[in-house]
Amino acid sequence: DDADFSDFFESLFGRQGAEGRFTRRRSGPAAKGRDHHAKLAIALRDALQGAQRTMTLQLPVADERGRTTLHERHLDVRIPAGVRVGQHLRLTGQGGPGADGAPAGDLYLEIQILPDPVFRLDGADIYFDLPVAPWEAQLGATVMVPTPDGRVQLSVPPGSPAGRKLRLKGKGLPGSPSGDLYAVLTLVLPPAASVAEKDAYGALSRAFPDYNPRAALEARSPWS
Repeated sequence: DDADFSDFFESLFGRQGAEGRFTRRRSGPAAKGRDHHAKLAIALRDALQGAQRTMTLQLPVADERGRTTLHERHLDVRIPAGVRVGQHLRLTGQGGPGADGAPAGDLYLEIQILPDPVFRLDGADIYFDLPVAPWEAQLGATVMVPTPDGRVQLSVPPGSPAGRKLRLKGKGLPGSPSGDLYAVLTLVLPPAASVAEKDAYGALSRAFPDYNPRAALEARSPWS
C-alpha cells in the first residue's frame, strides 16, 4: 500500500528525498455510479390512465472487497398516461452508487404492456372484436360496446361486411396525437336447434337462391 512504498523510498533517499519521489497517483475525478436497466410490465389501463405503482428490484451491489450481492429495493414509480411499449422511464439517482461522493447512476425502466382480455394494442391505436348478428350487419343497428372509458353506443352501418373497422376517434392511447379505438366486426351465426330456427334458415336460403358465398374464392383461385 501507500505506506509501504513511502517507507521503502525513505530508507533509500531519506525523508526529504522520499517526499520528492513518492506521490500518490489518483485516477482523476470520482466516477458517477453505473446506470441500471430493468423492464416494467403494466396493464393497458395503466398506460391509458396513468398510475402509481410500487416495484421490487434485485440490484447488484459490490462491497469494499469487490464481492457482488443482490439487494432488494422497493421503488414507487409514477407511470404517465399515454406511455408506449418500449418507452424508457428514467429514475434519476436510483442506479448504482457513485465512488468517493460522486452521484449515483440512473435507473431506466423499459415499458411492457401486458395482454388485455378484450383490447389489442398496436402503437397508439387499440382494437377489439365486435360480434354482430347477420341482420345487424346487413340492416344496420345501434349496439352497446365496451371502451376503456366505459360502455358507449356505436352505429353499425347497413351492409357492413365482416372485418369492417369502425373508428372511435381519440379513444386510443392519449398523446400528441392520441390514438384511435377500432371495433372490428365479426359475424356470429345463431344456432338452428329448434324447428322454427331451422325454418328461418330455410326461408333465408329460398330468399337468395342464386347467392354463392364462395364466388370470390373461385374467381381468385388458379385451380378453378
